[in-house]
Amino acid sequence: MFGASSSDSRPLIMGVLNVTPDSFSDGGRYVLLDLATQHALRMVEEGADIIDVGGESTRPGAAPVSEEEQIRRVIPVLQALKPTLPTQIALSVDTQSPVVAAAALEAGARIVNDVSGARAPGMLETVAAHDASIVLMHMQGTPETMQDAPAYTDVVDEIRRFLIERVELAVAAGVSREKIAIDPGIGFGKTRRHNLTLLDNLGTFVRTGVPVLLGTSRKRFMGAICEETEPQQLVGATCATTAMGALAGVRIFRVHDVKANRQAADVAWACLQTRMP
Repeated sequence: MFGASSSDSRPLIMGVLNVTPDSFSDGGRYVLLDLATQHALRMVEEGADIIDVGGESTRPGAAPVSEEEQIRRVIPVLQALKPTLPTQIALSVDTQSPVVAAAALEAGARIVNDVSGARAPGMLETVAAHDASIVLMHMQGTPETMQDAPAYTDVVDEIRRFLIERVELAVAAGVSREKIAIDPGIGFGKTRRHNLTLLDNLGTFVRTGVPVLLGTSRKRFMGAICEETEPQQLVGATCATTAMGALAGVRIFRVHDVKANRQAADVAWACLQTRMP
């Protein structure tokens, strides 16, 4: 699904579809099957290449959700979307659970988006057995604890090393290297300064040769900078990071507001093409 980390094809947009009651900016909006399906179709019309379906909130302070409840929330949506979406649109499941991942892959998902970096025993083997793709993200701590005084000696180098290690473990478990992407985990166990440092050093992750996913959409650290308390009002801030990421060579952008970020990514990517020989 991801291919090489290069600038010869335009960035991919991953649209967020949270079927949870408590996600930080859209909790409860798409818990009904018809509303979730309609929103996914709207995101595809606006330019999404991937629909990322999540049944467990990973906002700061969020408590874990049982595997049974995640499956109850996610599988009907995947089953409804699979025959409805154009064939070139990939379905993704946002989960840390190998059990949920297996159920989702059997229901039509092609990607597992794992905020824990696939640290749960059996996750990598599950992805490999289904010949699926995986996004390996860095998170310090858990959603419940990750914002309790996060600390690093060198945030960029430590996260780069962690992600490279996870990639090699995934390959050793049988996951195709071409189906792996990495995510530095903006907002997951990081202070505002950590987040800004990571954004300023996205090229470090791109230079690993592994496709990079960037997920900054509507996040709180940008609200603090912009003096904005409503996540839905951070479209402009998100687009700024999308443009930065596209110019740095980021391959995938996970966003709530697809149309605006599709435009931001495409314009930045077009500028990047002028540098090519």
